[in-house]
Amino acid sequence: MAFPSEKARAPRRPLPGEAALRQTGRLYALGLDVLRCLFKRPFQFRELVGQFWFIASVSILPTALVAIPFGAVIALHLGSLTTQIGAQSFTGAASVLAIIQQASPIVTALLIAGAGGSAMCADLGSRTIREEIDAMEVLGVSPVQRLIVPRVLAAMGVAAFLNGMVSVVGVLGGYFFNVIMQGGTPGAYLASFSALAQLPDLWVSELKAVVFGFVAAIVASYRGLNPRGGPKGVGDAVNQSVVITFLLLFLLNLVISALYVQLVPPKGM
Repeated sequence: MAFPSEKARAPRRPLPGEAALRQTGRLYALGLDVLRCLFKRPFQFRELVGQFWFIASVSILPTALVAIPFGAVIALHLGSLTTQIGAQSFTGAASVLAIIQQASPIVTALLIAGAGGSAMCADLGSRTIREEIDAMEVLGVSPVQRLIVPRVLAAMGVAAFLNGMVSVVGVLGGYFFNVIMQGGTPGAYLASFSALAQLPDLWVSELKAVVFGFVAAIVASYRGLNPRGGPKGVGDAVNQSVVITFLLLFLLNLVISALYVQLVPPKGM
C-alpha cells in the first residue's frame, strides 16, 4: 500500500492576498443577502424603529457639533482664497457647494460609522460569542432578515436625515463666519449660491449619504457576525469595522464624485 509523501499531505499555503479576497467576497455576499431579504416577510418593523431611534440618538449631537467647524473652516479658507484672486462675490457658491456635495455626506458617514456602526458591531459581536446567532439559525430564523436588514435600513434612513441637517448647519456656519468675520455681504453670499447651484447637487449629496449608510451598516454587521477570540475579538472587530468603513467611504466618495462631474454638466453663470 502506497502512502502519500509528507510533502503531499502538507496543507496548501495561502496565496498572498487570498484571505483579503475571501473577506471581500463574504462582505459582498452579505450585502447581496441584505438586498434580497429586503422584500421578504415578515418585516421587522419594531426592530427598525428601535434601531433608527438608537442610531439617531447617538449620532445627532456629535454630527451637529462637527458640522459647525467643518462649515467654518471651508468658508474661512475659500473666503481668503477668493479674496486673493478678486472673486469674493463667489465665496457663497463655492463654500455652499463644497459643504453640500463633499463635507456633508462625509461628516454624516463618519459619525454613522463611528457612533452607530461601532455600537451595531459590538451588539452583533456579543450575540455571536454568546451563540445567539447559531441558536437562531438552528431554529430556522434568518439572522440577516431578523437583525441585519432593520439595522441597515435604519442606518440608511438616519444618514439621509443627518445629511440634510449637516447641510443646513454647515451652510449657516459658513454664512456666519463669512459675513461676520470676513466682512462679506449677505446678498452676494446668497446670490452666488443661487446662480451656480442646481438641484442635482442636493440629490447627489443625499445619494452619497444613503450609500455610505448602507456600506457602514454592512461592514459593521459583517464584522459583528465574525469576531475572533471571544470578548477581545469583539473589540478588535469594532475597531476593524470603523477603519474598513472609513477606507471604503473615501473610495466610494471619489468614485461617485468623479461620475457626477462627468455626467452632470455644471451650471453656468
